[in-house]
Amino acid sequence: MMTLAAEIDKNGTSPEKLLAPVLSSFWDEPESWTLDTYRRHEGYEGLRKALVMEPDDLIAYVKDSGLRGRGGAGFPTGMKWQFIPQGDGKPHYLVVNADESEPGTCKDIPLLFANPHSLIEGIVIACYAIRSSHAFIYLRGEVVPVLRRLHEAVREAYEAGYLGTNILGSGLDLELTVHAGAGAYICGEETALLDSLEGRRGQPRLRPPFPAVAGLYACPTVVNNVESIASVPAILNKGKDWFRSMGSEKSPGFTLYSLSGHVTSPGQYEAPLGITLRQLLDMSGGIRAGHRLKFWTPGGSSTPMFTDEHLDVPLDYEGVGAAGSMLGTKALQCFDETTCVVRAVTRWTEFYAHESCGKCTPCREGTYWLVQLLRDIEAGKGQMADLDKLNDIADNINGKSFCALGDGAASPIFSSLKYFREEYEQHITGKGCPFDPARSTLWADGTDDKNAHRGVNA
Repeated sequence: MMTLAAEIDKNGTSPEKLLAPVLSSFWDEPESWTLDTYRRHEGYEGLRKALVMEPDDLIAYVKDSGLRGRGGAGFPTGMKWQFIPQGDGKPHYLVVNADESEPGTCKDIPLLFANPHSLIEGIVIACYAIRSSHAFIYLRGEVVPVLRRLHEAVREAYEAGYLGTNILGSGLDLELTVHAGAGAYICGEETALLDSLEGRRGQPRLRPPFPAVAGLYACPTVVNNVESIASVPAILNKGKDWFRSMGSEKSPGFTLYSLSGHVTSPGQYEAPLGITLRQLLDMSGGIRAGHRLKFWTPGGSSTPMFTDEHLDVPLDYEGVGAAGSMLGTKALQCFDETTCVVRAVTRWTEFYAHESCGKCTPCREGTYWLVQLLRDIEAGKGQMADLDKLNDIADNINGKSFCALGDGAASPIFSSLKYFREEYEQHITGKGCPFDPARSTLWADGTDDKNAHRGVNA
């Protein structure tokens, strides 16, 4: 099925017309984060429509809309809500994962900074659907300005009657707690997040039981990404058919693409699912002047990399999956021909080794040894046998660790060896990196700091 974006482009419409600003439609307005501004843009109208529906009908409506989780896996949101057992006599919880730390990913933090009420409205709708009276937002702790703005938005919502007791006369009572994490990447994994929220060290849990059965405080819990929940109010307000008119059949709707790296105009581009990187580059001025695209990631550094031959891959879950990668968080990191692939993969792997929680042996030991081998290869001290060893270690991590951090660490290894094995060999035979260090930078601002470009700084 041709995506809506492709159909529009085929008809000769200007590239900018491919965008679908919904969550980002008024980010550039003065005081966009305030309740007054949000109300001027039909804020909390979706909630009013949701509250006159039966909770089960509301879940079915979101399920029928085709909304898929925007945190990486793309699991249907309505189906996740449906898993919560009803009539069990236990408290139900909604936990919003705002611990955005994937390298290159910078969509949830700007959304919370510019339009926090879209998330709050979505939280109230979701809690009504799953019959929850207490919700939590687990925010990445480093982003203090966002934390302050989110606290103020929650205060406004309480004052206006959108949170608290008997919300809009519906009989719904809801308490919302904003919790700041301590900067651990592993807490982006939903069960590690729950352990952290309960006051323990953030480490993944063995499943089953899954959070829907025994999550926060051993009670049924839904864990959703910020963008997933923030997308719900627009669906209720404008209708599921409106939502399905965008994107593709199996990946409907709009989403935020984070375009960064060696591009002329990096930033957030909200468009229908299924748009291509070529179309996004057309809008953003392309790769920086005088250079060409060498490789890129479709969903952050933990997804297998693509090359310039994948420019026309539809950026939806099916299209990217069929091409051999994952849509993930839609973090489109673009690198030009001056970038050393070995250096980039080494920096990413150093990050994963540092952020590994150490709970499982494949990830704890595997990421350590991957870093040692990559550092040797980058410095010209490697041997040809090290390339097969890299692949073997990555294979012993992939699918064998407690959580997806191990899989994410293995992805750049597999894909870089697939597309750029010759470049690895040049480092070995040439006894060092063949790229000019004065020209070869990983980031458009000329830096090569593995930690400087996490999340909002990307």
